[in-house]
Amino acid sequence: MRTSGILMPIFSLPSPYGIGTFGKSAFDFVDFLKAGRQSYWQILPLNPTSFGDSPYQSFSSYAGNPYFIDLDILVKNGLLKADEVKSIDFGKGYDRVDYEKQYTGRYPLLKLAFSRFKPDDQYNLFVSENRQWLDDYALFMAIKQANDGSAWYDWCENLKSRDSAALQKAQNDYADDIAFHKFLQFEFNRQWVSLKEYANKNGVKIIGDIPIYVALDSADVWANTRQFQLDDTYTPKAVAGVPPDAFSADGQLWGNPLYDWQYMKSTDYAWWKGYLGHALKRYDTVRIDHFRAFEAYFAIPYGDTDAKGGKWVKGPNTDLFDALKQEFGSDLPIIAEDLGIITDDVRKMLKLTGFPGMKVLQFAFDGDSKNAYLPHNLNKNCVMYTGTHDNDTIMGWLSTADAATIKQAKSYLNYNSDSGFNWAMIKAALSSVADTCILTMADLMGAGSEGRINTPSTLGDNWQWRIRSECLNDWLANILKENTVLYGRTDK
Repeated sequence: MRTSGILMPIFSLPSPYGIGTFGKSAFDFVDFLKAGRQSYWQILPLNPTSFGDSPYQSFSSYAGNPYFIDLDILVKNGLLKADEVKSIDFGKGYDRVDYEKQYTGRYPLLKLAFSRFKPDDQYNLFVSENRQWLDDYALFMAIKQANDGSAWYDWCENLKSRDSAALQKAQNDYADDIAFHKFLQFEFNRQWVSLKEYANKNGVKIIGDIPIYVALDSADVWANTRQFQLDDTYTPKAVAGVPPDAFSADGQLWGNPLYDWQYMKSTDYAWWKGYLGHALKRYDTVRIDHFRAFEAYFAIPYGDTDAKGGKWVKGPNTDLFDALKQEFGSDLPIIAEDLGIITDDVRKMLKLTGFPGMKVLQFAFDGDSKNAYLPHNLNKNCVMYTGTHDNDTIMGWLSTADAATIKQAKSYLNYNSDSGFNWAMIKAALSSVADTCILTMADLMGAGSEGRINTPSTLGDNWQWRIRSECLNDWLANILKENTVLYGRTDK
């Protein structure tokens, strides 16, 4: 069946507390999607953000972001009082997230809520069922806090190397902090499950997003150093990134540690089975970022200041997915982010997995009628996007792309000024043969570059865009519904 959905980060939702949460506005957004006859809500990673505020660089690939815990729900459940919440400064504006104020204002409230929390059977079950990652994560965060936030590879040797006696002492010394972090994950999960169940009940499935790599300073690496290409001092031998291209003369130096794929294969990919298995429980469909690196990944010498000195190294290819399909079933609900430098070998790998790849309409207008992103060149087994979280909005792109690109786009779309250019692009995406089409909330609203979520290789202004509650209105939902019905992307 032809379907469509909306890309909308949780942090971008309206709320009076400086950032989107799992509260009322999230449920309102589900209602908006239902009214617009949408089948999917695509979100960005739900993991805790660290320095730089990127959800793709987290202290844990399993844990949830405490910023998304709704404070009104905590008030309703008797863990906070309304006047306590109202006394905190979360930032004056409603259009951007102020992460510093989130950190300084929200955590004291969450600790106050924790002080009133009484563990029950539901909590004990959550802790027991998630022990495989939760124990290490809570201990990691407690030790990090005790060490002024320093990275685990800068801790004292016995904690860095996970000496059993040192870990036991830390568990005793930081028992309250460990319990606090477990409480945060329990509350995050409880609220998330409630929201997801509501979405599913209303015919909306969640597309989650998982990074292919994890951060070096993470509980993932600290607790599983053998899975990564590290030397005896826990220093990466090489790190991840992408080579120079038309967008960046120096390439992109991400700095994530690379997997030791040979060792992972010897364990039948147990680490990846845990990672993907957790995501499959949390989401209905999983988008895997930077999918091409499973065929070959770009390895940059550790210590380099740019990506120019990197080289391509062969990855596990379909061997990994054969193991994952054996574990979880052959019909894995995965979307492969296959953007960037794509070779015939990558295309072959993707075809063998059977996963749908991604097509981005903004990349289609280079003057080549055989461009793989043009709607007439698509195959059904793909997901068509107007743009991604790394793209400018349609209207922002319209104001910055070169004249030849825009001229071709307008000609291809048969665009006239009677309707907005964003809707010309949206209609082209919806009308394509792609089985699934994902639009962005910013493009639906016709937002300019102020609605951009992320600009790769930059710091400071990313992951902050938010909408106001009045943006989720019946007028826009009806327009969305009309076009979704027109192009046969709903049977509702």
